[in-house]
Amino acid sequence: MDDNSPVTMSVEDRDAFLGTGGTGVLSLSTDEADAPHAIPVSYGYDAVESTFYFRLAVGEDREKGELDGRAVTFVVYGRDGGDEEDGDWQSVVAKGTLADIERDDVATESLAALDRVTIPLVDIFGAPTSDVAFQFLRLVPDELSAREESPTSR
Repeated sequence: MDDNSPVTMSVEDRDAFLGTGGTGVLSLSTDEADAPHAIPVSYGYDAVESTFYFRLAVGEDREKGELDGRAVTFVVYGRDGGDEEDGDWQSVVAKGTLADIERDDVATESLAALDRVTIPLVDIFGAPTSDVAFQFLRLVPDELSAREESPTSR
């Protein structure tokens, strides 16, 4: 799609929409026989580096499997201004590969970025969060698109 399309958001509008964090849907690649594993997650967003950060629950009882190096698509959507009734729809789609931020090759640059993001803790685990194992990952998108509703009936 042409970057000058009326439905393409500017970088400034995209970054304002994403803020420093929120919630979205992360779709994890699977083998060709299975549908992608999609889960609602909270995220942190670093506009300086256009990078997403996640705190994902891990462990043997989780269905996600190995996360480091996994191909993903991440989607954030909503209405501008947060008004669920009257605002125009906006969405951001990021595609790329997850990286464990504790890996030596990403740890140093992730430290500064983590100071710039807010990853909301959404308690959906059925256990105290202190009992849940988490892995911190980042997504530096290979592809990042942002669109907004452009109603033609106005």
